[in-house]
Amino acid sequence: MASLFDTVELGPLTLRNRVVKAATFEGYSPGGAVTDDLVEFHRRVAAGGAALTTVAYLSVAPEGRTDDGCIVVVPSAVAGLRHITDAVHAEGGAAAAQIGHAGPVANAASNKAQAIAPGRFFNPLGMRRTRAATEYDIARITSDYRRSARLCVDAGFDSLEIHLGHNYLLSSFLSPMLNRRKDAWGGALEHRARFAREVAIAVRDAVGSAVAVTAKLNMEDGYRGGFGIDESVQVARWLEADGALDALELTGGSSLMNPMFLFKGDAPTPEFAATLPWHLRAGFRLFGKGFLRSYPYEEAYFLADALRFREAVRMPLVLLGGISRLDTAQKGIDAGFEFVAMGRALLHDPDLINDWRAGVSDASGCIHCNRCMPTIYTGTRCPLVDPRPGDRPIEVPAG
Repeated sequence: MASLFDTVELGPLTLRNRVVKAATFEGYSPGGAVTDDLVEFHRRVAAGGAALTTVAYLSVAPEGRTDDGCIVVVPSAVAGLRHITDAVHAEGGAAAAQIGHAGPVANAASNKAQAIAPGRFFNPLGMRRTRAATEYDIARITSDYRRSARLCVDAGFDSLEIHLGHNYLLSSFLSPMLNRRKDAWGGALEHRARFAREVAIAVRDAVGSAVAVTAKLNMEDGYRGGFGIDESVQVARWLEADGALDALELTGGSSLMNPMFLFKGDAPTPEFAATLPWHLRAGFRLFGKGFLRSYPYEEAYFLADALRFREAVRMPLVLLGGISRLDTAQKGIDAGFEFVAMGRALLHDPDLINDWRAGVSDASGCIHCNRCMPTIYTGTRCPLVDPRPGDRPIEVPAG
């Protein structure tokens, strides 16, 4: 039987175990620059025992940033990113760069650039209308991925993760609700998947076998009319047949329409309201529950859906979602997944993997309150272990 602590191959890499630190925006790059805090964030994860830590989120183009605190992969960014990879390597870990284009999730007001989407619609994230991607935009952005991939290799990254989830640009093209185009990039699933497939091939062509290349793929968007699991399984088959990827990480939910579908657990509506301009806070407190829906938390909450992909493809898969216990992580490996990805549990305790290996603990202290989510605007942290002035008291469940 495979163990969570086996050394394992991911493309050209040999990783020290099967644990991936999932990409969670760190909030430590004001003005889009690497800071000492960002370097330390990932150094701590590597020092704590995770095999691969993922830097999130690196934009391939200026208008593709989630906001102006997002790093754009340009030549001037390479030296700063190299500080991250050097620090991770010094701790015996490997570093992945999540590269993507936010598309309709981009905050146009912050970026001072109109957000791009499959079509035009009003985007409440930036209080602006998106514009429909042109053929030129699609060709340019594909080229941007290729260029950014090469720069990430120059920066010392061991792996690249292409963002095909959460209704970022490539994911929005997959969504039948967001993509209502009548051209060769919309309509039938084969057309809606074309952009994602071409980008994956372009990235692989750009880097060859120098690094691993993976993708983070939505299994379902989490709203009526969105991208669903039947279509996603077919896209996974196509991505496998294209031969550009070394693994798929399976996710779900929409940063645009239903973010809590990804996280489950408590919805931190008051904390998100506090991050908004004063004139929007009252409205968000009233209507925010419609955006931040509440889902019960359970361990490995994506496992049942992910097993459909395990049956459909032979390529390595990364199980994500609700992994905070050692027995849950091992259950994922026993079910045939080559890797498990963890976010909140490692944010709560970066030393968790070393503790599991040493038998010091068998579970994270994360209580799935999701109060970490709004801290992305000031530096991502777990308020339970790093409380700061203004934080609401957190009630820890008994037992």
